[in-house]
Amino acid sequence: MTVEPIQADPPPGRAEAHHAAFFRQSGWLMVATMTAGALMLCIHFLSRKIPASEYGILITLFSVVNIVPTIPFQSVFAQQTAYALATNRQRQLRSTIRAAWLGTVLLWLVAAAVTLCFQKSIVANWHLSNPIALWLLLVVMLFSLLMPLFAGVMQGAQNFLWLGWANIFNGGCRGLAAVLIVFALQGYATGIMTAAFIGLAVATAVGVWQTRSLWHGAGERFEHKKFLRQVVPLMLGFTATQFLFSADTSFVDAYFGADSTAAYGAAGTLSRALLWVVLPLTTVMFPKIVHSTAKSEKMSLLGMVLLGTAGLVALGMLGLWLLGPVAVRIVYPHDYVAPTLAILPWYAGAMVPLTLANVMVTDLMARSHFRIVPFLVLLAIFYGLALTIYHDSPVMVLKTLCIFTSLCFAICAWFTWGAKGKVIAGNGGEE
Repeated sequence: MTVEPIQADPPPGRAEAHHAAFFRQSGWLMVATMTAGALMLCIHFLSRKIPASEYGILITLFSVVNIVPTIPFQSVFAQQTAYALATNRQRQLRSTIRAAWLGTVLLWLVAAAVTLCFQKSIVANWHLSNPIALWLLLVVMLFSLLMPLFAGVMQGAQNFLWLGWANIFNGGCRGLAAVLIVFALQGYATGIMTAAFIGLAVATAVGVWQTRSLWHGAGERFEHKKFLRQVVPLMLGFTATQFLFSADTSFVDAYFGADSTAAYGAAGTLSRALLWVVLPLTTVMFPKIVHSTAKSEKMSLLGMVLLGTAGLVALGMLGLWLLGPVAVRIVYPHDYVAPTLAILPWYAGAMVPLTLANVMVTDLMARSHFRIVPFLVLLAIFYGLALTIYHDSPVMVLKTLCIFTSLCFAICAWFTWGAKGKVIAGNGGEE
């Protein structure tokens, strides 16, 4: 039996129905995201069963995966799909999807070859106990790009039902496989990375199946120049935001080693949940705004999404304040508790402005308002440079992160409400 995807918005002019559809779809994705997150949390419970150095290695590997622009990649194909469906360009979309996954695989092969050349130095610098972990990391990174490609197509087509199920399958398969590998096979970081690959592969298979009608069939000539003009600003804008979200752990590992990264990663896992919980709101908002912009229809979801995000973040901060110490003691070994609780408030505080900024970035990118992109890229570059200077302690790293996420919020707020004048549009139009 085929389960029908959640339907897109009702016809224009029915604001209440629009809002009802939005909350129904984002509510389902929120449930799916929280379920997937809870299933993935099994991996962090395993920190009690593996050495701290191995858990630190695992956090380092996951931080490298987090740097892969999965959210930007998904957003690009959500935008391309929503725009193509709104303007009846399905044949062009088919060619774009096929060219994208082929290009992704080819670029990955080049990256794998480069990694082979520098394998020894990478293994030494990342303190890897098993070189196979590096190759598993490469496979995970490949599927970390393929999965968001097809997830983006589902998002753009507003197939939120199966987008949510793909997330659940990813978390469930990953968590179950990790538990079996650690308890039955005595696997450590390398085994858990194998579990991550299994989860991503299953989720990717769901995406391939659900989007088959959008990539299979006759297509048109792939116009790579037009494609790049449309997606490069999107990729740069979202990648800069994701860099602020994920780069700090890699710097901490480089400066303080795997043992310190273990406690730092524990605080990061709990704090980043603030962003993951509210991400479904922007996931649903993005294709709807792209669709309405392509059809020159008026749709304003920003205020409602910002208000909802702020409320959920406030509840999340309250939950971390009240239950964070309890969660740390339940999930992590005793040795992690003190250092994790010492940095948890700083980490959570850094995520708050970034979470709100992400809503505004999503709205700007959906409307092809790309003037903000150079500022976001420069901010990410200066953030990376700042981390090479101010890293006396993990708390100093987080203070630096707080400063730059606050700057990101200020920049996004200015371009959302303060900036006036001509706006360059990614699909060739102007406002």
